Amino acid sequence: MKNIITAIIVVVGAAGGSFAGGFLKSSGSSTEPAKAETATEKDDGHGEKKDDHGKKKDDHGDSHGGKKGKKDAKSSGDTSYFDFSREFVIPILDDGQVSALVIININLEVDSSLSGKLFRMEPKLRDNIMTSLIGLTNDKRVFSDLTSVRNYETIRSVVLSNLRDEISSDIMNVLIVDIAKQDI
Repeated sequence: MKNIITAIIVVVGAAGGSFAGGFLKSSGSSTEPAKAETATEKDDGHGEKKDDHGKKKDDHGDSHGGKKGKKDAKSSGDTSYFDFSREFVIPILDDGQVSALVIININLEVDSSLSGKLFRMEPKLRDNIMTSLIGLTNDKRVFSDLTSVRNYETIRSVVLSNLRDEISSDIMNVLIVDIAKQDI
């Protein structure tokens, strides 16, 4: 009897969590909460934020002065996130045979003026990203250690660079939401 009650509690909890997750995803997927200033950021009165050391901060909070994203005159300045309809599956070859599959869930941080066009451009975006990821499989190190921050940054920078070159400079960042590797 104790096992039946435990099983019922688990099923009810899973169903409730699934319902709540679906409800929250559908109601909040297109809106972004307002950015709050952190304790280390200060507005200099001219609309630019500076950190405690007086260095300018960009949209991503970097104070080192590096360029994170290109903006052109028609960008709105607001960001939104594009979620692909399915994950990317990359085969890893070893001596001509598939030895593993890497599954990556990628989102794009884009200027909100571009977000409406991305749905229609999804096949072109997917092709560009898959080409970039397949190219990275030739470097055996990138997908061999998925816990390495350096490998994450390599994946992110190659995909972002190729997307900006071929699609639009309004793509600000590539976000790796999930990544998994299954050896075969």
